[in-house]
Amino acid sequence: MSRTALITGITGQDGSYLAEFLVAKGYRVHGVVRRTSVHSTGRIDHLLRERDGAIPPVETHIGDLTDPFAVHRIVQRVRPDEIYNLAAQSHVGVSFEAPLPTASVTALGALHVLEAVRATDWPIRLYQAGSSEMFGTVRETPQSETTPFAPRSPYAVAKVFAHHMTVHYRDAYGIHASNGILFNHESPRRGEQFVTRKVTKGVAEIVAGRRSTLTLGNLTARRDWGYAPEYVEAMWQMLQQPVADDFVIATGETHAVEEWVATAFSLVGLDWRGFVVTDERLRRPTEVDSLRGDARKAEAAFGWRPRTGFHGLVKLMVAADLRRVGVDPSQFPELAS
Repeated sequence: MSRTALITGITGQDGSYLAEFLVAKGYRVHGVVRRTSVHSTGRIDHLLRERDGAIPPVETHIGDLTDPFAVHRIVQRVRPDEIYNLAAQSHVGVSFEAPLPTASVTALGALHVLEAVRATDWPIRLYQAGSSEMFGTVRETPQSETTPFAPRSPYAVAKVFAHHMTVHYRDAYGIHASNGILFNHESPRRGEQFVTRKVTKGVAEIVAGRRSTLTLGNLTARRDWGYAPEYVEAMWQMLQQPVADDFVIATGETHAVEEWVATAFSLVGLDWRGFVVTDERLRRPTEVDSLRGDARKAEAAFGWRPRTGFHGLVKLMVAADLRRVGVDPSQFPELAS
């Protein structure tokens, strides 16, 4: 019998890749979708359509993690074997402007999911999406599962709450609940407000003649960037372990935002310094200077390792955004290979 999974945040980058991955594994997938006035399922529309008259492999349910009754109702209706809680207000910069909504969804939403799992009469395995931003002002490099948290944003504080509540419910109630402490992971499906996608989209639009400059904030921040489809595999692998635990998922490499920018422009034969403008207003009130993860525990437990390197990641994202604006990436030697 096939297993059933419930994904909160299914319309996001990670949720869409995870849904595809689970469907390929033979799962029946359900997703929680907030009711909005605009179309929000673009990343998963291909999974919501019938195929050769068969029932679509993914079904969505209207709900909001800030409503504990809705969460409980959906869990009881779907009766999932696994839940992947990916829903969050996930933009760090936005969390400074909207701390209350960030806390309501990212922190209390996770608690509502945990309570819904505790109230069931069948076993559920739960994945809680953590973040490298929880390490904040880092106490050691690289960061591992034992590195203390020192959050520097409302988003990170909310994620720390969700992390510790997940550990608490695991210890107190025996729930098979695992925290994935995922470092930055990108893809062509990354939201346009995130710096990596902002850069690759900007490069494509400059090549297409749609703009002449790209405005960015802090270019010195360093991050550990991986490829999102590989990271959702790790989420699934965590829930296949006999004992729930917490795992860092990362490449172990760190690169500055400036390196990302320079690489993206160089792929189309341009010098970034002629196009990028910095604006101090785009800096966060409190910055996280550098993050680099240590994923050796995940490798030892279930063999996870990153397969896509930094240069390859930037390359595939630039190519995808060029196609979006009608430019053939193969005209550029660096992208043709």
